[in-house]
Amino acid sequence: MYRDTSSCNTYNYGDALYWDARYIQEGGSFDWYQRYSALRPFVRKYIRPSSRVLMVGCGNAVMSEDMVKDGYEDIMNIDISSVAIEMMRRKYEYIPQLKYMQMDVRDMSFFPDVSFDSIIDKGTLDSLMCGTDAPISATQMLGEVSRLLKPGGIYMLITYGDPSVRMPHLIRPVYNWKTLLYIIPRPGFEKDEGCSSAKKSYLEPVPTTENGLLPPSFVLEDPDSHFIYVCRKTDETELIFTPTH
Repeated sequence: MYRDTSSCNTYNYGDALYWDARYIQEGGSFDWYQRYSALRPFVRKYIRPSSRVLMVGCGNAVMSEDMVKDGYEDIMNIDISSVAIEMMRRKYEYIPQLKYMQMDVRDMSFFPDVSFDSIIDKGTLDSLMCGTDAPISATQMLGEVSRLLKPGGIYMLITYGDPSVRMPHLIRPVYNWKTLLYIIPRPGFEKDEGCSSAKKSYLEPVPTTENGLLPPSFVLEDPDSHFIYVCRKTDETELIFTPTH
C-alpha cells in the first residue's frame, strides 16, 4: 500500500507540532470538507443519538457541537494537538455531552476494547496518508478504530480518497467491516445544467465492484467529490448490512 499523495503537500499532517502551530496561528473554528448540515442525513441514518460516539481528529471543528444541538448525547473528541484540545475544552466546558482529550489516533490504548458505538473521521485518515510512514500509520489507526468499535458499530469515514486509494486499507479481513459508499459533491458545487444524465441521489449508496471499487463506467458529477465510507463491524455470522432504522 502506498502513500496517498493525491492531495498532499510538504506539510507533515501526522505531526502534533504542525497542528499546534497551526491552531495557535489561526484560532477560530474550521470544518474540513463538509459541515454537519450536509452530513446529517448519513449521520442520522446510521448513528443513533444515544450512541457513544468518538470523533477522531476533532480539531477546532463545530461538527460535534452541531450534533449535540441535533440531539446527540455523548461525544468524546480527540486530537493529536494539545492546543486544539485545550481550546475546545474551554469553549465547551459547560456542555456535558462534549468531552475532549489529547490523543494520537494511532494509539488509543486509554480506551478499553469495544468502547464506542460509532466513530466518525472527517479527514484524519487523510492526514495520516499525507504523512511519513503513511501505510503503517493508517494500519495502526484503523486497527485501533476496529478494536474500539462494538459489534454492529459504525466507522464513518469522510474523505477525499476514492475507493482505489481507500478500500485497500478498509477491506482487511481482520477488521470484519462491511462497507457502503456514498459520494457527495464539495460545498458550492453547481451541476452543469446541460448534463443530460439522470439526476443522482446523493443519499443512495453507490454500487461498487466485489472489491469495493467504482465500476469503470462510473462518472463523478463533481471531480472533487467527497467520499463517505460507512463501515459496519459485523459478527462472523452476519451476512447482510442494514441501517439502524
